Parts: sequence; structure tokens; C-alpha cells
Amino acid sequence: MNCRLGCGACCIAPSITTPIPGMPDGKPAGVRCIQLNDGNLCKLFGNSERPAVCGQFAATEDVCGNDNEEALWLINSLELATNS
Repeated sequence: MNCRLGCGACCIAPSITTPIPGMPDGKPAGVRCIQLNDGNLCKLFGNSERPAVCGQFAATEDVCGNDNEEALWLINSLELATNS
């Protein structure tokens, strides 16, 4: 599966515990990454400053669903399940 341009769910729903430029302590779940532009595209894509965890994310149907709303729900559910 290819990433849906403009989705941004993977940059909003999960927590990221490693530093992100502009977010030195990472980001909590449900908080929009500071590097996500108005079109929900990563400003660091292809840049060496992009956190490794972001570069390792692979879009799959079971995580991204059929649309952006489902992706947010699925990733949020995974976040809650792994932090309980």
C-alpha cells in the first residue's frame, strides 16, 4: 500500500518518544507534529533530520484503513493498546 498523500494520521495519532526538530521531547499521542504542514505532508520527508521512527513507518491497510478518518482511529487504537 502507498501512503495517502495528505492523510497525516501517522504524524498525529501516535506518540513519538524521540526528538523531532521543534519538538525536542518528541510528541504525545494525538498531538499534531510541528513538522506537518497545512496539507498534512511532512516538512522533513527525505531530510536527514527526520526521526528514524518516521522513516521506518510503512503504510499498510491494517494500520491505515480505507481513508484518513479510519487511519486516525486505527493508529489511535494501536497507541492505546500498546500503552496500557
